[in-house]
Amino acid sequence: MFRRTLLTSTAALALLLPFATACGGDAEAESSSDLSSVTLAVGATGWKNEEAVLEFAHLDDTPYKVKWSLFQGGDQQLQAVRAGALDLASSSEIPPVFAAADGRPNFKVVAVQRGTTLNQEVVVPKGSKVTDIAGLRGKKVGYVQNTTAHYFLYELLRRAGLKWSDIDAKPLLPNDGLAALNGGGIDAFASYGTSVITAHQQGAVTVGSGKDVLSGNFLWSARDNVLKSPGRRAAAADLIARITKAYAYIRDGREHEFAKVVAKATHQPLAQAEKDFRDAQAQRPTQARTVGDDTIASQQKVADAFTELGALKGKLDVKSFWSRALDTDLEKAL
Repeated sequence: MFRRTLLTSTAALALLLPFATACGGDAEAESSSDLSSVTLAVGATGWKNEEAVLEFAHLDDTPYKVKWSLFQGGDQQLQAVRAGALDLASSSEIPPVFAAADGRPNFKVVAVQRGTTLNQEVVVPKGSKVTDIAGLRGKKVGYVQNTTAHYFLYELLRRAGLKWSDIDAKPLLPNDGLAALNGGGIDAFASYGTSVITAHQQGAVTVGSGKDVLSGNFLWSARDNVLKSPGRRAAAADLIARITKAYAYIRDGREHEFAKVVAKATHQPLAQAEKDFRDAQAQRPTQARTVGDDTIASQQKVADAFTELGALKGKLDVKSFWSRALDTDLEKAL
C-alpha cells in the first residue's frame, strides 16, 4: 500500500534529501520479478490527484512502495530529481527543458501522459478593465516560471502582436501569484490547475487560455538510477500504467462519485467539480503512451520557443534527454 507522506515544494525537497541515498543505493540488486524491496519517490503537482485516482479505482495495492511528495509545479519536481530527492517526476513539456539546459541532466523523459489543457489561463481580477491579451501591454503580469504558464503566456502575447518586453513580467509561484492578484500587486496572472480554479472562485475573469496552445503532452521523467535497475523500471512502468487504468475506471460511469473526491480536495461545489472533470476527459482522456518521434518533436518546438524568448542561452537538442528504456515495460503494463 502507499506510504501516504505528502510534502510541499521547498520543504519537500529539504525533507526528501536524506531519502535520496536510499532511492538509489541498492538499485543493481533489485529484480523485475520481486518488487517488494523497491521504493519509488514520486512527485505530484496541485493536489494529490494521482494518489486519489489510484485509491478510488482500488489500484493502490502496489507490490512496491510509493513515497508521494506534493509540489507547486513540475519545475520544482525536476529540481528535486536533479538533487537526487525524487525518482519519478510528472510535468508538462517545459520543466525538463530547463532542468536539462546545463547539459548535464541526471534524468530521462521516459513516457508521455496525454491530458487536458483546460484550466491553463491568464486571469485578471474582478472589475479589471483588461478584456483580452492585447490589453496586457504595460501591465504587471505574474506567471509561473519554467512551466506551461510561461510558455502559453509567451505564445498568447506573440499571437496578439506583443513582445515579452511589452509586459512587466513577474515570476511567481501559484499561491504567491494568487495573493498578488487579489492584493493588487499584479494586473494579471498566468497559471494552471487548482490556482486557476481558486482564482475564479475569488471572482477572477479569463482573458486568455492555453487550451489550444499546449500540446496536451505531460511527461514522466525518471532519474538515471531508476533506468539502471530492472526492478525500478518495472515499478515505474507499472505505476504509470495504473494511473491510466484508474482514469479509465472513473470514466466508466463513475464520474459523479469521483467528483466528490475532487470537490472535497479543491473546495469546489460538487456540480462544478463534476463538470470540470467530464470536460477535461472529453477534451483529452488521461492516458499514458510510450515515447514517439512526434512527442520529442513537440517538446523541441517548445524548447525552440524559449530559445527565441531568450530564456535559454542557445538551441537545446531535447532528444538527448529522452529514452525508450521504459517502452517495453510500459507496453506490457498497459
